[in-house]
Amino acid sequence: MTIVGIIGAGLAGLSTAKTLKMFGFGVVVWEREADVGGVWSASRRYPGLSTQNPRDTYAFSDFPMPRDYPEWPTGAQMQSYLESYVDRFGLRGDIRLDTEVVAAVPFADGTGWAVTTRPGGTTERTDSVDWLIVCNGIFSIPSIPDFVGADAFRAAGGTICHTSQFTDPAAARDRHALVIGYGKSSCDVADAISDIAASTTVVARNLIWKVPKKLANVLNYKHLLLTRLGEALFPYRTLRGFEKFFHGPAKAMPRSMLGSVESVIAKQLRLRELGLHPDKPLATIARSTVSLATDGFYDKVAAGRLTVKKGAWIVALGEGTATLSTGETVPAGLVICGTGWHQQVPFLAAATRAQVTDARGNFRLYRSMLPIGLPRIAFNGYNSSFFSQLNAEIGALWLVEHIAGRVPLPAPAAMAADSDARLAWMEARTEGKHAKGTNIIPFSVHHMDELLADIGLPLPLGTRLKHWLVAIDARDYAPLQRRLLRRRGIDAKAAYAPVPVKGDVQWAS
Repeated sequence: MTIVGIIGAGLAGLSTAKTLKMFGFGVVVWEREADVGGVWSASRRYPGLSTQNPRDTYAFSDFPMPRDYPEWPTGAQMQSYLESYVDRFGLRGDIRLDTEVVAAVPFADGTGWAVTTRPGGTTERTDSVDWLIVCNGIFSIPSIPDFVGADAFRAAGGTICHTSQFTDPAAARDRHALVIGYGKSSCDVADAISDIAASTTVVARNLIWKVPKKLANVLNYKHLLLTRLGEALFPYRTLRGFEKFFHGPAKAMPRSMLGSVESVIAKQLRLRELGLHPDKPLATIARSTVSLATDGFYDKVAAGRLTVKKGAWIVALGEGTATLSTGETVPAGLVICGTGWHQQVPFLAAATRAQVTDARGNFRLYRSMLPIGLPRIAFNGYNSSFFSQLNAEIGALWLVEHIAGRVPLPAPAAMAADSDARLAWMEARTEGKHAKGTNIIPFSVHHMDELLADIGLPLPLGTRLKHWLVAIDARDYAPLQRRLLRRRGIDAKAAYAPVPVKGDVQWAS
């Protein structure tokens, strides 16, 4: 039996493990946290955390979320859902929690990997696997600025942390809080603590567009952005079919559509009135990421319970104060940084990392998955998108075929050229904000289409046409794995047989 080692038990790691097991592979999953979930782990669940996607677009294709979950599940509900996924598909015995991967070294003959781990932070152990799949995610290593005066600030009782490390809102009680950044996590945290903190100030170097969950308080945003038409509003790297017409002779149409939505959002959130208009087109959301508007955030700004310092950053911290780039000094006892993440693979040696990344540290992966010239290793989940779970599922199907040698790959030079061209395109369209080549928003569906084409498993035409006008439901992708199971001579019904858990309880097939 081929044994596959998987680093990380988030969305990508769990779906990869479940899929590979169904196709007869042995798996072992290493997870450094004490629970599964990745970004949804209790250890990194900041107050106000919820999904950006509605539940039917963010569930696994063959495992719907509970019917009593809200439209936008909370972080705790997502973690519970993933625990249920583990039980439903019998993964509990394959996952080693509280186990950090400290080194992964390829065998000299290219036949596998030696993976050294530290279970429970104690004695190291080394395991051998035939293949290694990296699913540690692009949101696993917090990035916190090196503030001038940080030591003095801490010595005076101040606290500096990342949003993912701020798990107890009570820590903000009666303190002057500065929240750095204007992304979803920053605004969520600021909103959550504003009623108990002595003051809450968001320090935003750049304003970005925020998308309300319901446009004009009526239309769920999924009907705009989570469709093929919504994705087609932005020009992809290669234009084909209708998109060639859409961004050619009919290019005024997407501009007009985005302009109309922009006007609705600006009016709904009162951006001009509050002085928080980004002063750039809504189309710029394709340059970095789409951020949902936090419920109640702008109402609190209007009421004076939240302050946003736009175009500003911290130049120095003092004893209970922060000096901003505007020259203003504000009280500060707690600094919470929504300042992004490092995209790194510290468990790989420098020479191996050089084969995975380019000279600038961008991940040089064919199809966002495969290092070039490095045997028996792949990545899954290194493609942040609207449909992270579906991208991971389709990626896992691609891996099943790739490991079996059934994916027709170009020559290494052609793969390298394609990867470099993709990175250059990302650099140009995002002004460098592509998370080291791992952020594919808003082209989630394009990415899945390419992977499915590689393995000869496209969505039915009728489903693809439906997705042009209707928000993508994850369940529409469920038949793909069953089709591949049948193609490989595996009894799909048996593969999906319920796994007994908790005594007499069984999950429905």
